[in-house]
Amino acid sequence: MSVSVRIPTILRTYTDGAAEVNGDGATLREVLQKLDADFPGIGARIFDETGKIRRFVNVYVGDEDVRFVDNLDTATPPGAQVSIIPAVAGG
Repeated sequence: MSVSVRIPTILRTYTDGAAEVNGDGATLREVLQKLDADFPGIGARIFDETGKIRRFVNVYVGDEDVRFVDNLDTATPPGAQVSIIPAVAGG
């Protein structure tokens, strides 16, 4: 099931500058695992040491924040758009 994955600027070094890449998988977990397989190292920036999405990384499937749906088990239907959005802090 093909989906599109929007890559934030800070992670584009892993995707050779691509702002959007194709993903594949029935769930967000499968999509992000394939993303890490296709672009080695990007998973370490998304997942913590326990395999969960890092606290300061927000991930959306369509308009839904996956933390309020099924987290990594959120369904990714064909044509869905996955957005990875790191939190920004500063003063």
